[in-house]
Amino acid sequence: MHIPDGILPASVCITGYAATGGFTWYSLRQINRDPNPQENIPKASLLTAAFFVASWIHIPIPPASVHLILNGLLGTMLGYYAFPAILIGLFFQAIMFQHGGLSTLGVNATMFGVPAILAYHLFQLRLKFDKDNRVVTGIFAFIGGAGGLGIATLLFFALVITNIPATIDASAEKMAISGLVLAHIPLMAIEGAFTTAVALFLKQVKPELLESQ
Repeated sequence: MHIPDGILPASVCITGYAATGGFTWYSLRQINRDPNPQENIPKASLLTAAFFVASWIHIPIPPASVHLILNGLLGTMLGYYAFPAILIGLFFQAIMFQHGGLSTLGVNATMFGVPAILAYHLFQLRLKFDKDNRVVTGIFAFIGGAGGLGIATLLFFALVITNIPATIDASAEKMAISGLVLAHIPLMAIEGAFTTAVALFLKQVKPELLESQ
């Protein structure tokens, strides 16, 4: 679901970089408000690596083949650390494997990173209920994991569908994009379930990791 080079006009790419700069600054500002901002760096590094390799895990879902994104997982587990983690992961995906692109790095970072932050806030809604209840934790972890990907998918659809080049068959391209978006609905359930499993595992073995976001 990464947007490659050459798809979006320069104005959109520049806007994407500006948005990414703003969200990175805001995320780092929130991180620096932590009493010990270095505490979550090992966890962020581990999940950045998971995000980096996730794009190589392809799942055939007709009419397309999709790959794991895990931005909802990063948001749920990392909070504001998720945005710079995703930005770093996307950068290395682009330069090492040409997955995405450098001109669209800002757009992709915003497309995946903002939903990750929203996933974090969705997961934090559990605090309004019984945060020690495993069922509550599991439900909101699923919402965060699935919701992060779902919001990113909607942003991808809006960006690509509104910037289809005039030189190609617009109707065929819209059909292909719609098919790709629909294929991500089952993936939302998969990523939601995976995020739930990670959250419940951490709650059992090291619950402080869920509280130190």
